[in-house]
Amino acid sequence: MILGELRGIEQKFSPGNAVLGPLDLNIESGEFLSLLGPSGCGKSTALKIIAGLLTPTCGEVIWQKTKPAIGYVFQDATLMPWATVRQNTRLPLDLASVPRREADQRAEAALERVGLTSRFADAYPRALSGGMRMRVSIARALVAKPSLLLMDEPFAALDEISRDALNEDLLRLWREDQLTVIFVTHSVFESAFLSTRVVALTPGPGRIAGAISIAGPAVRSTDWRMSSGYSESVRQISALLRQGMKAAA
Repeated sequence: MILGELRGIEQKFSPGNAVLGPLDLNIESGEFLSLLGPSGCGKSTALKIIAGLLTPTCGEVIWQKTKPAIGYVFQDATLMPWATVRQNTRLPLDLASVPRREADQRAEAALERVGLTSRFADAYPRALSGGMRMRVSIARALVAKPSLLLMDEPFAALDEISRDALNEDLLRLWREDQLTVIFVTHSVFESAFLSTRVVALTPGPGRIAGAISIAGPAVRSTDWRMSSGYSESVRQISALLRQGMKAAA
């Protein structure tokens, strides 16, 4: 079922400086969609337009029903350094005037779900590793129970071990909450591991170079990374990117 669609989306930040589009894209309910492409192709811009943080120069985002509740995870964890982990996590609930006791309980439950026990709730961001800070950012995005989760290269700065662990945890959360996820990345390997569908963009201004569906197992782990199906998905996605580079040239 279609959740929403981008229709005729274009974005220019100044005359002659087009960064995106024209772009037409359907968002399927429940999918894990990765937007993949080189730096400067407009992936993050597209995500901001979907979130309503940026008004496109042309075109529109059309939701099938009402606009879904959206959680947003940025490339940087964007935590408030003067606030505890609990306070950072419950921020969306505080803004929604949820009673403090309930907000604290929901924040701690969200932290547990991303692998941070209650003993971290009173810590400050400076005491956490990069991977742990990103887990707090994901908990904050999920605490308000969104149906659409937007993620802008959230694991790009992490080491490979932390990144692989967060990839697997993210897929678990996607399944448990029956989320729709739109994930921006420039990693062919990450998109092949995570996605049910990958859309490759051309160099800016970003247009769709092609898309593929990935029929991986419902639960993906190291076994999927070592499989022939994963290798074939990586090959197909790489071919899409090369196709996009040629089209742009």
